[in-house]
Amino acid sequence: ATKDEKILPIEKFNIKMMSIGFLLNEDDTVIWRGPMIHGAIKQFIEDVEWSGVDNLIIDLPPGTGDAHLSLIQTVPLSGGIFVPTPQDVALLDVKRGIQMFKKLNVPVIGIVEKMSYLQNGAQIIDIFGRGGGKNIAEKLEVPFLGEIPIEIDVRKTSDEGHPIVISMQDTPSAQAYNEIAIRVKEATEEVQSSSNASAPRIVVQ
Repeated sequence: ATKDEKILPIEKFNIKMMSIGFLLNEDDTVIWRGPMIHGAIKQFIEDVEWSGVDNLIIDLPPGTGDAHLSLIQTVPLSGGIFVPTPQDVALLDVKRGIQMFKKLNVPVIGIVEKMSYLQNGAQIIDIFGRGGGKNIAEKLEVPFLGEIPIEIDVRKTSDEGHPIVISMQDTPSAQAYNEIAIRVKEATEEVQSSSNASAPRIVVQ
């Protein structure tokens, strides 16, 4: 921690990161009720040294649980991004989440479809049924931000600590991540300018 008791986040590739996983032993399990979840979210936002950060991206589990409500009540959000796989069961969570965000006046920046397809040479294999994310985006009238394919190199480079967007920039996944990042940045800046907020914050579900 710093002298004023701010928690120092992990930093690599000019990105700061904080996780409850950093504060637990490998064998520990987090079993928390609403008030404890709220306290952790509040502490990670207010008591971590985030100076110099342009965008704060918060990764949440799917659904509409205590974590989502606590976050919305704790900090002004520029918007939500939903990142489902293409299957119908995953898209049900997206539908509920978007409805909750709209009811609580949180803008929906868009939907990203992950594990969208596997490319084997010239052949495209739709393992989980490609296109579900785009279809639900059109149905709910929210932006579709793009597709991320399945690539073994994504897992491999991540495990090695060298993300694919840095170590293998010419791969389809790296290009997809970069294109989506540009769209998210543009959408966030648009929300920022219209709301006159001091700093953009994004929740990723």
